Order: sequence, then structure tokens, then C-alpha cells
Amino acid sequence: MSPLPSLSAERPGGSPSIPALVRTRVRAAIRRPARLTAEETAGRALTLRLVSLLLQYPDSELAAARSELTTVVAALPATPGSEHLARFTEWFAAQDAEALERHYVEMFDLRRKSSLYLTYYLHGDTRRRGMALLALAQRYRAAGWDTDGGELPDHLPVVLEFAALAGPRTGESPLRQHRRGLQLIHRALADADSPYHHVVAALLSLLPPPTAADLEAVAELATQGPPDEEVGLDPYGTYGAGEFAPPGTFVQPEHAPPTLMPPLTTPEGLR
Repeated sequence: MSPLPSLSAERPGGSPSIPALVRTRVRAAIRRPARLTAEETAGRALTLRLVSLLLQYPDSELAAARSELTTVVAALPATPGSEHLARFTEWFAAQDAEALERHYVEMFDLRRKSSLYLTYYLHGDTRRRGMALLALAQRYRAAGWDTDGGELPDHLPVVLEFAALAGPRTGESPLRQHRRGLQLIHRALADADSPYHHVVAALLSLLPPPTAADLEAVAELATQGPPDEEVGLDPYGTYGAGEFAPPGTFVQPEHAPPTLMPPLTTPEGLR
């Protein structure tokens, strides 16, 4: 009797083997959001809204709400994400208002590696980025959500609010798409010893874990930074998943007022 073929061998015609199919489907399952209960979905939405608020420019209105935000964070169930938020709000509440504003500008306006405009990491300020922004705006309108045009649709707090409103599968799709950019922002903030890295860490705790390819790409970007010259680069091309555009292609937009949301402590605030 001839030996049975190895289960790891490729099938005739080049079709994947049984273990290969299993690995592929397991990886796909890991990267898809799991089915959540109504309570889990509401808690996830609250966390996303908190992260959205805490990543907005700390103007006088947001600074005045620090005590309330700290109270809401303290009441969250114990999770890695809530622990990160608690560490941030402890620092946030203790800072002088002007110092908060200066720190925010330094971290998010003056450093390209921690810009909050997600499509920048893929396309720079090119026509391809314009198409990506248009696609995001169309996604929002298709879900029945009007951003009022206060910020670009790829501004992370805007993307987070949409994720909270539209739910884990549809709403969080842009976050999963920009996983490498988010990982790079977190790394840049941590390297700068900014407490804001706790806020991004809380967000990352809700997303599928990064793949080895994700981590390798982020490490390369963190080490090499953006290209030093544009020779030979297509000015309207893509720079790869999670990559930077050439230097000088990004102009930081003006800050919009904080997004108005329902009270975080009531059930209506989760809808």
C-alpha cells in the first residue's frame, strides 16, 4: 500500500493544502471583529468616543471637561484599554491648560510621524490622497452620517466617532485599513515620551493584533523615516501600506472645534 500523501502537500493544480486553508481562515478570523453582545458593543462605542475626545485639540471647552472625562474613564470595566485611558486622564487632569495646548501642537502638528490625518501615511498630499478622502466622505454619507465639514474625513477623531456610531464591522473598517499608520503614531508618541501614547494604545487594544509584516513595516519606517529625496518617485503614486510620502507634501489643516457628542454617562450617549 502506498503511503498517504502528506496533509501539508499542495493539491494537484496548485490548490492550497488543508493546513494552508486552515491557516488562511484562522488568520482571517483573527482579523475580523468577533460577534459582540449589545453590552460589549455599547462599551466599545464608549471607549471609541472617549479616545476621539481625548485626541482632539485641548481647547478651553475640552479642558473644562477633564474632571468629567476622568470620572467616566474611572467607571469603565477593567481592561487593558481602560487602564491606558486612566493613566492618560490622570496626567491630563493635572496639567496646566496652556501646557496641554503646547504639548498637543508639538506632538500632532509639528511631527509628521504622529500626524492624526491617516491617509497621509499612504498617499501624502497628492491626488490619490484626495480620492481616499472622497471615499471616506462617501462612506460616511452612505451610513447616514454628516460630519459637518469641520475636519477632514481622515482626521483620527472623526474616524473614531464614525466607528462608534456605525459599529464594529462597518464603522471600524477604516481603522483596520490604517492599522500600520496607527501603530506608527503610537510608536512615535511613545518614543517622544508623550502620555498621548496611552490614548492610542487604548485604541489599538480594540483592533486585531498586528501581523509580523505590519510590525516589520512600522519598524522600518520608524528607523528610516520618510524618503530624503523625490528623484524617481511618481508624484501621484502610492507609497505602500503604512509608508510616508516624500518630505514637504503635507500641510497641517487648522484645528476644528471639538466634536459635539451626547453626554458620555447616559445611554443616549452610546447611540
